[in-house]
Amino acid sequence: MTTSLNEPPGWVQDAVFYQIFPDRFATSDRIEKPAGIEPWESPPTPNGYKGGDLLGIVERLDHLVDLGITALYLNPIFQSAANHRYHTHDYYHVDPLLGGNDAFDELLAACHERGIRVVLDGVFNHSSRGFFQFNDVLENGASSPWLDWFHVHKWPLHPYGNKPANYGAWWGLKALPTFNTDNPEVREYLMRIAEHWAHRGIDGWRLDVPQEIKTPGFWEEFRDRVRAINPDLYIVGEIWGDASEFTNDGTRFDGTMNYRLTTAILGYVIGDRADQAAILDNNDNYVIDRDIDGVRYADLVDAILASYPPHVHVANMNLLDSHDTARIMSIASNDVASVELALTLLLTFPGAPSLYYGTEIGLEGFRDHDTRRSMPWDEGRWNTDLLTTTKKLIALRNDHPALRSADYRRIDTGNDDGMVTMFSRHGAGETLIVAVNTGDNDETVRPEIGLGSELQSIWGEGTAVNGEFSVPGRSAAIWRAAPATPD
Repeated sequence: MTTSLNEPPGWVQDAVFYQIFPDRFATSDRIEKPAGIEPWESPPTPNGYKGGDLLGIVERLDHLVDLGITALYLNPIFQSAANHRYHTHDYYHVDPLLGGNDAFDELLAACHERGIRVVLDGVFNHSSRGFFQFNDVLENGASSPWLDWFHVHKWPLHPYGNKPANYGAWWGLKALPTFNTDNPEVREYLMRIAEHWAHRGIDGWRLDVPQEIKTPGFWEEFRDRVRAINPDLYIVGEIWGDASEFTNDGTRFDGTMNYRLTTAILGYVIGDRADQAAILDNNDNYVIDRDIDGVRYADLVDAILASYPPHVHVANMNLLDSHDTARIMSIASNDVASVELALTLLLTFPGAPSLYYGTEIGLEGFRDHDTRRSMPWDEGRWNTDLLTTTKKLIALRNDHPALRSADYRRIDTGNDDGMVTMFSRHGAGETLIVAVNTGDNDETVRPEIGLGSELQSIWGEGTAVNGEFSVPGRSAAIWRAAPATPD
């Protein structure tokens, strides 16, 4: 499978992603750890390490295969002095606590043997205080040959303490000095990093805060260079709002992390069950409206669909939660039905669904560091009913090409204030009808969909008789339309 530079890789629309925060997923006895590692089951802390590593992921790949996962998105893995590793020290070396480059090679090979793609997190807007070139500036001041790699405002620099940093830093965080990407040396350095890991065999880059890089032509060159190495390499940007400027013309990103869909789904399925303490309150692009009915949800989806052409819709990374948000189970105040309804909407929407590790077993976690809890491998602590539902929904998506297509059509239920939303999915000669009822009461609707064919129930307890659809409260149903009979 190969694609042109301007087309998203064909494999993405068929993928089901699993996001792993490496320090918290699994640990392997094959990698030695220092004595100061925190206990696995203790609450996460801002600076502590739990000791998760890449070989731990290798040893748990059977869990992912059994779940139906076909792609991994890994939070940063490069050498760093932070458990999240967004403070990069060395872009060419995997962090020793994760097992180093040899462990990465083993993980990549093990994933590819199982048909699982691997996408890495690229943090190219900023580095860290421990990044060699910035450390040289701290040591040698204006005499450093790397002075123009960063944005030095005046002297002295204050990388620690309460005094002004006097250098450019992401969101003013002293630990994250921003690169001067207008400097050709910096630009070339970052391009070569991207090329290096493309040559090593990765399947994609998830780009951290890419809109922060304003240098004209930077992302266009990035795309050209990595796709010249691997025409099927996926490029997805972390843009929380409308990303059409970065995706639609095919010169920069294939898709975006679709947080607009995230907030629409969460508001619709969770409603007033939402725990306000779990909801982000400092991001205008992450606002959960807790009063969304079926029509309002359909309107929000229409707005998303209007923002992108079909080739972008199938390349967007769709998600319910991540390392940057509270977990859906905590947002939903531990209401399992809300999580199951959200998964239904996620896995029946165009694009690549992405599960944050532990969602499938009901792992909880509030904002900030708590959303990065360690994965519990004691299956007695798992919500096995939720796990079973997740597996079945992923299998349903994998079994029906219509659910992986770009063809999504709103169905007017005829009930302007009901809690049911309906839509159809079309592809590979099949049509599926999806109905979701997030209200507490059973609801019956009679949409004018004009299928003119028999419907076969393939999910849920809803009924469809003589054009009338009935869906129990807090549930979803999916029907397959029988192929039309030739005249």
